[in-house]
Amino acid sequence: MAAAPILSWEGLGLNQGTSWLFRDIDIHIAPRDRLALIGRNGAGKSTLLKLIGGQIEGDKGKRSIQPGIKVVTLEQDPFFTGFDTLMDFALSGSDAPERYEVEAIAGQLGIDMSRKAESASGGERRRAALARALAMDPDLLLLDEPTNHLDLAAIDWLEDWLQRYKGAFVVISHDRTFLERLTRATLWLDRGSLRRKDIGFGGYEAWMEQVYAEEARAADKLDAKLKIEAHWLERGVTARRKRNMGRLEKLYEMRATRAAMLNPQGTAKLALGTDDEAKSKAVIVAENVSKKFGDRTIIKDFTLRITRKDRIGVVGANGAGKTTLLKLLTGELAPDTGTVTLAKTLSGVMIDQQRSLMAPDKRVRDVLAEGSDWIDVRGTRKHIQGYLKEFLFDPGLVEARVGTLSGGERSRLLLAREFARLSNLLVLDEPTNDLDLETLDLLQEVIADYEGTVLIVSHDRDFLDRTVTITLGLDGSGKVDIVAGGYADWEKIRKSREAGKPVARSGGGGGASEAAATPPPPQAAKKGKLSYKDQRDYELLPKRIEELDAAIARGEAQLADPDLYAKDPKKFDALMAALEKVRADKDAAEERWLELAEMVEG
Repeated sequence: MAAAPILSWEGLGLNQGTSWLFRDIDIHIAPRDRLALIGRNGAGKSTLLKLIGGQIEGDKGKRSIQPGIKVVTLEQDPFFTGFDTLMDFALSGSDAPERYEVEAIAGQLGIDMSRKAESASGGERRRAALARALAMDPDLLLLDEPTNHLDLAAIDWLEDWLQRYKGAFVVISHDRTFLERLTRATLWLDRGSLRRKDIGFGGYEAWMEQVYAEEARAADKLDAKLKIEAHWLERGVTARRKRNMGRLEKLYEMRATRAAMLNPQGTAKLALGTDDEAKSKAVIVAENVSKKFGDRTIIKDFTLRITRKDRIGVVGANGAGKTTLLKLLTGELAPDTGTVTLAKTLSGVMIDQQRSLMAPDKRVRDVLAEGSDWIDVRGTRKHIQGYLKEFLFDPGLVEARVGTLSGGERSRLLLAREFARLSNLLVLDEPTNDLDLETLDLLQEVIADYEGTVLIVSHDRDFLDRTVTITLGLDGSGKVDIVAGGYADWEKIRKSREAGKPVARSGGGGGASEAAATPPPPQAAKKGKLSYKDQRDYELLPKRIEELDAAIARGEAQLADPDLYAKDPKKFDALMAALEKVRADKDAAEERWLELAEMVEG
C-alpha cells in the first residue's frame, strides 16, 4: 500500500496577467520521493517549486500538508543583502537551524561561514545556502539548481548526502548526471500541464520522445500551417536530439585522433607534428608554462598545442586554477616561465553568463540587433524572428522586455547574441548555468558545428562528456592532467590514481599527464535488411537534404533584402512561411535518414 502523501496540491492554477501559467495541476509528494522537475525555461518550474513550498499562493486549487512536516527550499538566487556574514544569513529567520549543525555541514562543504556576505563568491554563497538548508533537517527539500556554482568535490558531497537523506526532495537541475544518479520519478511541466511518471531522469528522454511522437500523430489531423506553428519546437527538439547522436560519433572520432597525438608514455607535450598542415592548424601553443601567486604554484610545467576545432574542457575544484589556466591560454595573463603563443588570426568571444549586462528594460530586439529587424550572424544576414526560433524562442518575444524573461531565457538570449559574432575562438565560462535541457542540446549542436576552437570551463559532467575532445584536469597542486576525452575519462584516471593502480606517466616533471582510453565510436553491426522503399530513401535522402539546404540558403538570401518588409509585407510573410516549411522538411528528412542509418548499422 502506497504511503499517504506528505504534501499535495489539487487543481492548482496560477494566473499571470492575461493568461494561465498552468491550470488544474495535481501534485502528490510521498515521504521518500526523489523527484526531478523538468521543463523548458519559462515553463514555470521555479514558480511551481515556490507554490509547493508555500512561498507564494495559487489562484486556484488546494494545498494540503501533513502536520509537523518541515519544508525547506534552496532557492536559485538566495537573498544575501543585509547580512554581514554568511553565518548571519544561515541563522536568519524564525525557523533558523542550530549553529553547530550549520558549522558541521559547512566544514564538510569547505566553506568559511565568517566570510563577509557582500564579498563572497557565487560558489561560497551557494555552499552557505546549502549548509543552511540541509542543517534545518527538512522532511521535504526543494532544490532549485543546487549544483550551480559548485565545484566537482562539492557536487560529489551533495550527491552522497542526498543518497543518504531520509526525507523527500524535488529538484530542478540542468545537470543530467546529478539527476540520473539521484531521482526515481519525474515531473514534467510542459505547456501549462504537469505529467508524472515513476521513472528517474534516466528514462525521461525516452518518455518525452514517446509523448511527442503521440502528439505528432495527432497533429497529422491538423492542417499543415497549424502543424508548423504548433509543433515546430517539439519536432525540432526531436530531430536535434537524433542529429546529436551522429555528432557524438564524430566526437569519438575526434577524441581518438587526439589520443593518437599523445605519445605512448602519455607525455603532456602533444606531438607537434612535422607537416605544414599540423603547424597551420595550431592556434594556441603553450610551452613549459608555470604560474605562481605568492608561494603557491598554480600551474607547473604545462605544455599543450591547441589546434583549430579542438574542444578543450577545463575542470577542477574551485581555487584549483581553472580561471588562471584559461587566462594564460587566451593571453590575458602572462606566465612566470615558459611561453604561450597565439595565432595572429585568433579572434575570440568570451561568454561568461554575465546576465547583468543586459538591462531589464531593454527589448529582446535591442539586445540581439540594436533595435533592428535584422542581425548579422557570423557574416550572414538573418531576420531576427527566424534567428530567435533557432534558439528555441517564440518569435513573438521580439518585443518582450529582458526583465520579463526567466533566468534561463536570459542566458539563452545571451548565447544567441554572442554566437552571432564573427570569431574563431569561443571561451565559455560555466555556460550551462540556468539552461534547460533542450537549450543544452542546442548548445551542444552549436559547439559541434562551430568551425573554430572552443575552451570550456564547466562542472557539468554530462555536458563535457558530450562536447569536448580534450579535458584539462587540475588538482590544485600545479599539475595538469591532459586527457583525450571528456570528464568520465578524467574521472577514470583520478580513481585509478587514488586506488594506487598504475597509470601512464609522463617523462617530465610536475606537468605529468595521463592519456585516457577514449571509447571508440559505436561499431557498425551487420547491416540490417531494408525494404525497397527504405533502401531507396536511404540512398536518395542525402541528396534531398542538400537540395533543401540550398533552398534554405535561397530563402534566407531573399529575406536579406532590408527593404522587402517595408515594400511588400505580404511577400515577406509568405517567404518566411515557405522558409519555415523547408526547414521543417529538412528536419523530417534528416530524422528519416538517421532512422534508416540506425537500421543499416544494426
